[in-house]
Amino acid sequence: MIHSMTAFARREAETPGGALTWELRSVNHRYLDIALRLPDELRALEPAARDLIGRRLSRGKLDGTMRFQPGEAVAGAVEMNEDQAQRLLVAAGRLRGMAPDISALRAIDVLRWPGVIRLPPLDVDSLGATALEALGAALDDLVNTRSREGARMQEFMLQRLQAMEQLVVQAQALLPETTRIFRERLDARLKEIKQQLDPARLEQEVVLFAQKSDVTEEIDRLTAHFAEIHRVFGQSGPIGRRLDFLMQELNREANTLGSKSVDIRMTNVSVELKVLIEQLREQVQNIE
Repeated sequence: MIHSMTAFARREAETPGGALTWELRSVNHRYLDIALRLPDELRALEPAARDLIGRRLSRGKLDGTMRFQPGEAVAGAVEMNEDQAQRLLVAAGRLRGMAPDISALRAIDVLRWPGVIRLPPLDVDSLGATALEALGAALDDLVNTRSREGARMQEFMLQRLQAMEQLVVQAQALLPETTRIFRERLDARLKEIKQQLDPARLEQEVVLFAQKSDVTEEIDRLTAHFAEIHRVFGQSGPIGRRLDFLMQELNREANTLGSKSVDIRMTNVSVELKVLIEQLREQVQNIE
């Protein structure tokens, strides 16, 4: 099953100490890259949070933000350390005496200074357990979103894959006709210049042309790659890297098909194949 690497999830949880909110955003990335922003009170949870995320996701750049809003009981118990605030104001006054152009401290600046506001102790263990539980729920939402997006991507990719398979069938049908057209053109050219060519030599030229322009091997490889893509679609777990490799192989065969072409119709098949492969490749870049 295909999973996209792009998704968003948000979960909230209420605790006796206040409200917790998780926001998760993921985009495509070659590997799993986790960036977390946690409140100071719960910064110690980062290793456990990373481990939980790592067990649910395999690829993608994930930005996770947890916010903590103290409840009314905690907010009502806030105290100000007046001695610390006074020392800060005195130091700020001395600094302004040394450099008058420095702006005065605002009240909010003082309150944000470490040690000025005293908060009642939090039950960090209980709060941490709730935070990890909320993270797990957010990851469930994120994975489900990636799965739904992946299903839509798979439908799009299967349509393009079917179109490529039809193009390869067209290319196969052109092979005998290409050799026949070459023989007719060679005969016509020889008649124009009134030159006789030994039948054996003519046959030899036709055989050499057929060998040089033969794309049977490329068509066989394209068909094999199509079958492998269908097989990979049915696998569980991360498949993005495998599909990315297959896109490179498809593009290589399509290029060879075009370089060997002596028929504008075969050239058009090669061009259309490369357009479809590029559309597939753009989708593959966002598959886990």
